[in-house]
Amino acid sequence: MKFINIFTLILIIVGGLNWGLVGLFSFDLVAAIFGAGSGLARIVYLLVGLSAAWQIIPLFSAMGSGEFAAGQNR
Repeated sequence: MKFINIFTLILIIVGGLNWGLVGLFSFDLVAAIFGAGSGLARIVYLLVGLSAAWQIIPLFSAMGSGEFAAGQNR
């Protein structure tokens, strides 16, 4: 896997865990670490969003190659 794909997946996982904390406990870990509304927190949120957009490329690539259908019994 390319470095960029691994890096973006890690950021998506961090973002997903952060949203889980927000949903369960109303606790925003990114805001707690970097400060609510701070420039660093906004950069983290931006990077997570861009990472999700980037991961659309491998998703469609896998769908086009039939990778999803390979594990299904027909």
